[in-house]
Amino acid sequence: MKIIGLDSLVFGVPDLEACRQYLRDYGLETVAEDDNSGCYEALDGTSVVLFRADNPSLPAAPTAGCMLRKTIFGVADTDTLSAIAEELGKDREVKVLDDGSIEALDDTGFMLGFQLTVRRPLDLAGEISNAPGAAVQRPINSLAVNNSKARIQPRTLSHIVYFVPDVAKAEAFYVERLGFRCTDRFIGVGPFLQPPGCLDHHTHFLIGAPAFMTGVEHFTFHFGGPTEVIQNGHNFIEKGYQAFWGPGRHVFGSNWFWYFNSPFACHVEMDADMDMFDLEWSAREAPISADASQAFLLGYRQRWFPGPGAPVNGDYEG
Repeated sequence: MKIIGLDSLVFGVPDLEACRQYLRDYGLETVAEDDNSGCYEALDGTSVVLFRADNPSLPAAPTAGCMLRKTIFGVADTDTLSAIAEELGKDREVKVLDDGSIEALDDTGFMLGFQLTVRRPLDLAGEISNAPGAAVQRPINSLAVNNSKARIQPRTLSHIVYFVPDVAKAEAFYVERLGFRCTDRFIGVGPFLQPPGCLDHHTHFLIGAPAFMTGVEHFTFHFGGPTEVIQNGHNFIEKGYQAFWGPGRHVFGSNWFWYFNSPFACHVEMDADMDMFDLEWSAREAPISADASQAFLLGYRQRWFPGPGAPVNGDYEG
């Protein structure tokens, strides 16, 4: 099955305006908006879609505290749509919608959608760096830092993390029914899962949790590199949003990260430079710990300049 990855996340939210503003400030582009809904896109067309929580057209949430109503996957071709419909139709209802997409519940109660992918090809340079001993990567006389305050935009929807009450059952659904594979695993916590048409380390991470917590821990988009993550995160804080974890760099997946609180009843991450694996990769396993979760963790502070009267070592909070 050529499941490429996440195309869209659909939320039913009680505070539509707060969620709209959050996504705009995060860097997504408003492509549709009315009094009851909105669609906010990354550069490749992947998106977050918002509805008011009481919209009767929305699927039910897996639990009362979860605002996510549907996770939509992009697939490469109609043969994949047909194969998914046939497979899932063996033991559950599969609806064919007016636009040709299909939807069905997974084994935890999350509504899944599958559609021909909306992703637009991108032709953009990623962040590169020069290092002694290596051939020149960033061209001579080019700038690595842009202080023009240019808007930073996420490039593509990256991954989502679910709290699930039965990790083995949830993993089996994605692996045995949809062809995902485990790329790495935190022992006693859950697996990182990669769909069959994608090279990213993961589009899903499953975390075992009590049934009443079933829902979303975080979702994230890929940015163009660590500088974009840190600069956009810094700007995000200056707009009044609260950081939760980061910035730093993960071990499993290697992606740079910065997590923030949000009005979506979950965290929202900014990430960049995730590992990419093919079928020759063998999954690792490790007990969860601070060392296993991050290679390093940095602390935010406001901009400052070490001029006369500025704080010196030990005189400021990191």
